[in-house]
Amino acid sequence: MELRKDPITRSWVITGDDVGELTPRSEVCPFCGASADPTHIIANLPGVDGSAWSARSLVHPQALYHIEGEAARRGDGLYDRMGSVGAHEVLLENPRHDGHIWNASDIEVEQFLRLAAQRIQDLKRDSRFKYVSIFKNHGEAAGQEFDHPTSQLTATIFVPRRVLYELRAGREYFESKERCVFCDILAQEERQNLRIVETRGDYVAFCPYAPRVPYETWIMPRSHESSFERTGSSRVGTLTDLAALLRRTLQRIRTVTEAFHLVLHTSPNSQHPSATLGYWKTLDDDYHWHIEILPILEAKARSYTFKEIYYSPVTSETAVKRLREAKI
Repeated sequence: MELRKDPITRSWVITGDDVGELTPRSEVCPFCGASADPTHIIANLPGVDGSAWSARSLVHPQALYHIEGEAARRGDGLYDRMGSVGAHEVLLENPRHDGHIWNASDIEVEQFLRLAAQRIQDLKRDSRFKYVSIFKNHGEAAGQEFDHPTSQLTATIFVPRRVLYELRAGREYFESKERCVFCDILAQEERQNLRIVETRGDYVAFCPYAPRVPYETWIMPRSHESSFERTGSSRVGTLTDLAALLRRTLQRIRTVTEAFHLVLHTSPNSQHPSATLGYWKTLDDDYHWHIEILPILEAKARSYTFKEIYYSPVTSETAVKRLREAKI
């Protein structure tokens, strides 16, 4: 496997012909009970209800990125390529096979969020890694890999293009107005109250003004913070409202569709900043971590086909009305 850079969009693509055959799903869950290979366990959080653990990180059984080695970035004419150095982990959200975020307790969801924060914090100590992504693909249409409640983590030696867009836009807005664009968006959404789904403590769930897909929903803290792991690694109890809001938001989404993508957007690795990219200078002032949930409606699949010019046949205002009225 190797990484190749598109010279036009400047996005990195992981590719290769050495991908092994996908292992067929077994009737025995590889993550339940003592099934997990102890040599693949990276981190555990203690159980909350008498169980041995509450959330767990493991090496992905078919990892796309590997810790060992160096990137060895090199040119190939006008193209750039490098080795797939990084990390690829499976985050078990719950020891129970049916313990999905939407039907787990708030303390169970909080433990999973705390594990995610700890893994990001740990991997950012490695100077090679510029960004750590946490994401969840649920449902067959979303490419779900495992039956057990899981999310995934990847640590990469580059910053993903979508995050770069946000970083550049955030810095430009800050240079113009000396304010965080995410904070201003949230302030306007709360003032207008047209696209707010629900508020819990310091956290707000809302449908963005220009949705890429029907029922797209973001969760964001009111308090300005660029780094999710700083929020998630703070004292016990600070994530309880976020856990409850995430659980309830996914319950609402699931009244519309079973399948969705969920992605956590946090700041790049500021412990080892880039020497050339300018957005590092005001990163803590102009970036704001948030969670993006993109539902997949197969009947409205056209919304996913335009890519750079997105099409959503459901407005944010209509989506919010339906999500608010959902019986959860």
